[in-house]
Amino acid sequence: MPFFEEWESFYVIVGAAAGALIGVQFVVMTLIAENPPARVAESGPAFATPTIVHFSAALLLSALVRVPWHGIAVAAALWGIVGLVGVVYSIVVARRMRRQTSYRADLEDTFYFLLLPAAGYVILMISALAAKAHTEEALMGVAAAALVVLFAGIHNAWDAIAYHVFVNLRKQD
Repeated sequence: MPFFEEWESFYVIVGAAAGALIGVQFVVMTLIAENPPARVAESGPAFATPTIVHFSAALLLSALVRVPWHGIAVAAALWGIVGLVGVVYSIVVARRMRRQTSYRADLEDTFYFLLLPAAGYVILMISALAAKAHTEEALMGVAAAALVVLFAGIHNAWDAIAYHVFVNLRKQD
């Protein structure tokens, strides 16, 4: 479809970035596993796993937009499903963050681990609903959602690495 072709470079960049960052996150997690912080099994699902999920969502959105669709309806339905799953996952993450006791999340953590990604997934659902009547605007929404979850993942990965290096490793010294 012609309206997807204009987005090719954007999604190649976003998808490549998300894929590369997933690989980097695996390397970092391997390095952290060599010297794991206390109760990592409790905090990992609340803080580490969402980062991979958000990178994966950006990668999936990039792939979905590059599929040679013959219409917008199927693509929009898939965006909507990704958005809905993302919102549900954000609720799961909120519960995990609240239940874990190894780290007390502050306002910044709540924003970047919960609110920002949830907003990206809501934008994705709205874009899916608007796709038939407002295709160009919906594609802008999908692009915004992909960037929001990608940037939230980047922030969260950096935050986790910095916390491990500057707090956990210093405690052990």
